Amino acid sequence: MNASEPVSLAPLPMALRWLMPAPSWKADEHGLELSAAAATDLFSDPAGGSPLANAPALIGPAPEGDFFFSARVACEQRSTFDAGVLLLYRDERNWAKLCLELSPQGEPTVVSVVTRGVSDDCNSFVCERAETFLRIARIDDCFALHASSGDGFWRLVRYFALDGAGAVEIGFLAQSPTGDGCRARFEQIAFERRRLGDLRNGE
Repeated sequence: MNASEPVSLAPLPMALRWLMPAPSWKADEHGLELSAAAATDLFSDPAGGSPLANAPALIGPAPEGDFFFSARVACEQRSTFDAGVLLLYRDERNWAKLCLELSPQGEPTVVSVVTRGVSDDCNSFVCERAETFLRIARIDDCFALHASSGDGFWRLVRYFALDGAGAVEIGFLAQSPTGDGCRARFEQIAFERRRLGDLRNGE
């Protein structure tokens, strides 16, 4: 499929576009797989330098109002910072990533990055395997990031607002900043138009 053509992915209610095309990808009844090439990332280092924005990402406009967007994320992690990511994107300077990422210690780790001009990077907790459930929720004009092992309890990772105005887009990203590339798999993709009642009770 041409990178300029929209991508439909059940059960998401909107068509998706390539923010950055993937070298290879596939979608089927089970979910989505994205491949990232070597030295790919989306990051704006607070220490300076040019922002990196070459990681493959597939996103689409989020409907208005409160929502949940989640997926079971698995990643073929061979090099530090290889990751499968749920992405929240307003513009090139204002966005957030919720990642299943390989840490420098060689452990699959839930990591969040909130960018308002520059990126604020935070490691949250280690996962037993290179797979976990990740979720983005909107509550009015704010956002909450959660992760779950699949036991039904969602652990709060981050609560924040994004700068800027206008619509946001949500979707998927794969990255391999220090490696030769990786593959990320997104399954059990879900989208719900409902409000999160409590950030911290595991709902």
